[in-house]
Amino acid sequence: MAPRQYNLEDLDDEQRAAVLAPRGPVCVLAGAGTGKTRTITHRIAELVRAGHVAPGQVLAVTFTTRAAGEMRTRLAALQVSGVQARTFHAAALRQLRYFWPRVVGDQPWQVLEGKLRFVGQAANRAGSGTEPETLRDLASEIEWAKASLITPTDYPAAVAKERRDTPAAPELVAAVYTGYEELKTRAELLDFDDLLLHTAAALEEHSEVAEEFQSRYRCFVVDEYQDVTPLQQRVLNAWLGRRDDLTVVGDPNQTIYTFGGASPRYLLEFTRRFPEAVLVRLTRDYRSTPQVVAAANRAISAARGRVAGSKLQLVGQLPPGPEPDFAEYDDEPAEAAAVATSIKRLVADGVPPAEIAVLFRVNAQSEAYERALSDAGLAYQVRGGERFYARAEVRQAMSAVRSAGNATPPDGSLPDAVRAVLAPLGLTDEPAAGSAGRARWESLRAIASLAEEITAEHPETDLAGFAAELELRADSAHPPTVQGVTLASLHSAKGLEWEAVFMVGLVDGTLPIQHADDDPEAIEEERRLLYVGLTRARRRLSLSWALSRAAGGRRHRRRSRFLYGLIPDEHPAARTPTGGGGAKPRCRICGKPLAGVDALKLRRCTDCPSDIDVELLDRLKAWRSATAKQAQVPAYVVFTDATLTAIAEQRPADPAALVAIPGIGARKLDRYGPDVISLVQGGK
Repeated sequence: MAPRQYNLEDLDDEQRAAVLAPRGPVCVLAGAGTGKTRTITHRIAELVRAGHVAPGQVLAVTFTTRAAGEMRTRLAALQVSGVQARTFHAAALRQLRYFWPRVVGDQPWQVLEGKLRFVGQAANRAGSGTEPETLRDLASEIEWAKASLITPTDYPAAVAKERRDTPAAPELVAAVYTGYEELKTRAELLDFDDLLLHTAAALEEHSEVAEEFQSRYRCFVVDEYQDVTPLQQRVLNAWLGRRDDLTVVGDPNQTIYTFGGASPRYLLEFTRRFPEAVLVRLTRDYRSTPQVVAAANRAISAARGRVAGSKLQLVGQLPPGPEPDFAEYDDEPAEAAAVATSIKRLVADGVPPAEIAVLFRVNAQSEAYERALSDAGLAYQVRGGERFYARAEVRQAMSAVRSAGNATPPDGSLPDAVRAVLAPLGLTDEPAAGSAGRARWESLRAIASLAEEITAEHPETDLAGFAAELELRADSAHPPTVQGVTLASLHSAKGLEWEAVFMVGLVDGTLPIQHADDDPEAIEEERRLLYVGLTRARRRLSLSWALSRAAGGRRHRRRSRFLYGLIPDEHPAARTPTGGGGAKPRCRICGKPLAGVDALKLRRCTDCPSDIDVELLDRLKAWRSATAKQAQVPAYVVFTDATLTAIAEQRPADPAALVAIPGIGARKLDRYGPDVISLVQGGK
């Protein structure tokens, strides 16, 4: 047994328990900032030191090459060399190349770098649209199906069961999926999902291959285990065989990729699968101040559902810092300008620009911040996506506006003219289906909002002038690429951290995103997105929202429902749920300040006497049951019991009163509003 090259006294009690757990299954529930990478690399080092395994017999897998590289670097610092630390796909590719001649017998098939060409050919044959956004959505849907172990034949039934929002009719997607697989196989190419599928099949169907692999690797470590897909779990099962030398690390609170097939159930059910497993919870947060940690805990404490049952309450370990700041603005340009001013002040105080991030829910929100930072003379970088004016749909829109501006001036206002120009490009009243289509729609809507903003400031501006303004903004939004402020979506920010974080655009309809309103599980994933954003901040945290999209616009937005309970009562931003000023909402029965989502929805303390219209509630429940049955969804997807109770108590007589009830957004107002108001009026 070799001496240790590291000091276990540097670990806290929980980390040490995970490191020293005996050989066998270990599950580490590791909250944000609790030192999970440090813990699992020390565990690998300890297993090697104790003689349980040789370094070359360890396979550690994670989800990004950056995380795998960090793991290798830390193991090297612990003087452990020879451990294979790779992504799932890199590990599978290495194994497949080795076993291919024995399993298939000919030259290994090449890896398909991009699938859009074959998806396009398959879509054309199936009669689907072949626009770039449509193809990207179809490609993403095929990736989800393969990651979920769903075949083309099973796809329509599977998406119906999942109530999944598909980019086209399920039968059409299945036809494209079938055609894509046929084209790819004919060309003897593998996509990235095939690497996992073929690796699993090689181990499952060829006992001699499985025996050789399992004699080579004896110990497995999986990082970010809450993000594994059914396909990745199948590969892991094949790697393990009948063995149990497995350490998994994950955080249910950071489950934010279920739309791509990821499932937290493997993490949540680990101790059921391995009843003898050691379970360790890491809750000491070494990243963030106690003030930031407290905000994150408050945000996630309101979570509901199965994932919430395993949520971790973090305990901040750093010295105290400033309280999180909350700010409400009249419009998005004012919000962006204020954030840029605050960032400039931080930089002047010595905070490096690279230690500052602006985080948002959708990529189209970056435009206002790119412009505001450029105006303030601050360098920035957009992470996980292109700069706004470099996006294909934005360049196309600018070209269309420029062409229209050179033609005969249209009748009507500039905003109307711009919307007319953008309509053929995909600007509709409602967001497009699919993530790529929705991203395009968001970008086009941002341009239309710019037209409204410019009209408010310069009413005489025409299409030609607007085209020139767009060109000017595009030119000014391209400073030299240097280390600067990071602009990033919440999804692309996961795994990163900064000294100061500005979370912006926190309004209902954006966070949570509008299309999540009909699905309670999707709402909870949106809440976890907020939690991920909060836990990226080490010391300074600012949360803000704007009541209007464009300058001078109608102030009709509501701050995100997830902020209820986060904003201190005494803070100036502690206002009514509908925004626009006023005191913190109080109980309409006893007058005390309201706390909690249900109390805000009912507009009374939950223990205050109800003034419910029982007959109306019965009619509402009967209507909900019939509506849910017709739509083939659970009743709570239409409205929860708490929402029906609020309606039966408050008896909203018009759309404005109905939408004022938290949980009833624009989509539900459009879909169910007339029926509900009719039921209410019928009860008078």
